[in-house]
Amino acid sequence: MKRVLITGAAGFLGSHLADRFIAEGFHVIGMDNLLTGNLKNIEHLFSLARFEFYHHDVSKFVHVPGQLHYILHFASPASPIDYLKMPIQTLKVGALGTHNLLGLAKAKNARILVASTSEVYGDPQVHPQTEDYWGNVNPVGPRGVYDEAKRFLEAITMAYHNYHKLETRIVRIFNTYGPRMRVDDGRALPAFFSQALRGEGLTVFGDGSQTRSFCYVDDLVEGIFRLLMSDYHLPVNLGNPDEITIKEFAEEVIRLVGNPKAHIVYKPLPIDDPKVRQPDISRAREILGWEPQVPRSEGLKCTLAYFKEEVLGLGSQKN
Repeated sequence: MKRVLITGAAGFLGSHLADRFIAEGFHVIGMDNLLTGNLKNIEHLFSLARFEFYHHDVSKFVHVPGQLHYILHFASPASPIDYLKMPIQTLKVGALGTHNLLGLAKAKNARILVASTSEVYGDPQVHPQTEDYWGNVNPVGPRGVYDEAKRFLEAITMAYHNYHKLETRIVRIFNTYGPRMRVDDGRALPAFFSQALRGEGLTVFGDGSQTRSFCYVDDLVEGIFRLLMSDYHLPVNLGNPDEITIKEFAEEVIRLVGNPKAHIVYKPLPIDDPKVRQPDISRAREILGWEPQVPRSEGLKCTLAYFKEEVLGLGSQKN
């Protein structure tokens, strides 16, 4: 039986990846320090003989007994509210954590896929963003701790590939949504759903003209699985190129939720907030035969059902 280690397994993406690999017949080893992850995301797997969990911080030495065939490195704070609160941990998991897991992959002769991000493009001057674009990142700005951690992650992964001939894969993930997102995540979709369900003002930064592109989690997981199993070692964008402004997205959420008290409130744009974000997925289409299948209207309905349960169970707790 093939064995796969998934770091960040109790997080939003990691838990969905654990489900997928269990469904594919793998033995899954989940690892998480629970800094931003939640065990309830994977508690349904605990009774399975093909799943085990390690409560561990990958920024420290990582040991997994026995054979490993694949490693997926998804451990990291991923939303601005998290990495602004935990800047050192964010840099450490991107640098030390990636180094430790590359070393483990080398020792086990395992193929490793690392989770990078569209944030490596910073506030882009090229639109849409292709993998060949080097980005426009402020290394000393507030978002630099995440952006540069992921840029280093890519650099050291390529170094291990070129120097040690390690089997490596790099995915650049664009905005993704779906069940198991944290209500207090701080990103646009969890904030909008939570605020609309409570009948509060939906916080739109700036004039709301900045754009994002939202990919449903099932589509992303399919792309990641295909990339891991491919022979391609350079970075690949995965995301939905269906671009929408934040203001339009807020209005869409208000219509979907249907709470008459929900409305938009405007606040100043944060420093270095990207004005545009849209993936060019030509490479994924060509190499993986992949493109998103779930329309936003369908994905949002599935996500709303989850947020209704989460938010209404939280009572008066605020984001």
